[in-house]
Amino acid sequence: MITKPFVGVLSVLMALAATPAAWAAGPVLGCVEVSGGWVRVLPAPSPMRMTAGYGTIHNGCERAVTIVAASSPAFGHVTLHETVVENGVSKMRPLPELRLAAGGTATLQPSGMHLMLMGAATLKDGQQVPVVFEVDGGSEVQAVLRARNTAP
Repeated sequence: MITKPFVGVLSVLMALAATPAAWAAGPVLGCVEVSGGWVRVLPAPSPMRMTAGYGTIHNGCERAVTIVAASSPAFGHVTLHETVVENGVSKMRPLPELRLAAGGTATLQPSGMHLMLMGAATLKDGQQVPVVFEVDGGSEVQAVLRARNTAP
């Protein structure tokens, strides 16, 4: 059980020209990759200041890894959630961590596991959104999600 919640500072959008090295805080774990990442653009104007992020996370490491937090300069708060159906009712619940076996893959998708991205700035279709996943032990996995009006 971890004591650190899936939160982070993910507050002002970075310039699109910024490189991942400009926002990296810890050593990068190169054997874990995020592909097909995207963020749902909210219709404007929207009173909701939250959206969801999706993609595929693959652990190419020779050992299991556990993602314990996520952050993005584009959002004030980021958590990992999953949607479950209990007694015929769809509910979202936070996930404190995401364990990936060696060679394993996790899919973040609508109506399943996903990132809840709160405190959103206004996103535009096609905009790049940097996200950092913190791995147990202090390493990081850097990703860039693409803002989209519709699912890819």
